[in-house]
Amino acid sequence: MISTRRTLLETKKPMIRRRRRKRGTGRKYFTQVHEDAILEYVATNDIAVRTRLYINYIGPAFDEMVDKIVYPYKFNNLPNIDSLKDECKIWLVTILDKYDKSKGSKAFSYFSVITKNWFIQQTKKKAKRNRQEVELGELSKDLELKHISTTNPYHKKRENNEFFGLLNNEIDSWEHENMKESEKKVLDAIRILFDSVDDIEIFNKKAIYLYLREITGLNTKQVVSNLNKMRVKYRTFRFKWDKGDI
Repeated sequence: MISTRRTLLETKKPMIRRRRRKRGTGRKYFTQVHEDAILEYVATNDIAVRTRLYINYIGPAFDEMVDKIVYPYKFNNLPNIDSLKDECKIWLVTILDKYDKSKGSKAFSYFSVITKNWFIQQTKKKAKRNRQEVELGELSKDLELKHISTTNPYHKKRENNEFFGLLNNEIDSWEHENMKESEKKVLDAIRILFDSVDDIEIFNKKAIYLYLREITGLNTKQVVSNLNKMRVKYRTFRFKWDKGDI
């Protein structure tokens, strides 16, 4: 009995072996071998050597790196993402020999940051294009009118000349109507203003009344009263012009 107990006491507990966790393998695609390949690439101008290094080491590492940045950061939502990935890799090749280890960053970190920033810029460009499309859609009518007025100054000038030529003829026809003396004075004053429009400065309605008073010798009330009669005739003329009846 005692020996049985001693045996039980002396029996060693079985050792439980814990599996050691393998250290992260997330960067296996970009190892020291690839870091060294980039350093060798930068250090040589031999095209054959650079081509071999890129095909065997650097290119495959860049392929993996771009994929591992595109998908976690949702850059894959960009249109034509496959083409953009190719463009990014071409960009990385063009700046490959700019890498400088002495500045303190590993090649992996350096090119990862550049890749992420490149896709961020593509995202910003897409957002900008979208905003411009919305703005253009909302303002298309105004822009079209502006385009017509700015690119066809001849047509605008010709239209204005035709309008004022017909208006002068219309004003001349008023003279043949039975008009009071004060009406004739205001009409003659309007003609003078029309003929001198390039030589005088009219800033507002009050200035017009002031000019008309000085030319006609009438008071403000008389000027306004006679001007209102002519406004009615002008509105009739303008209505016919807008309809195309003139």
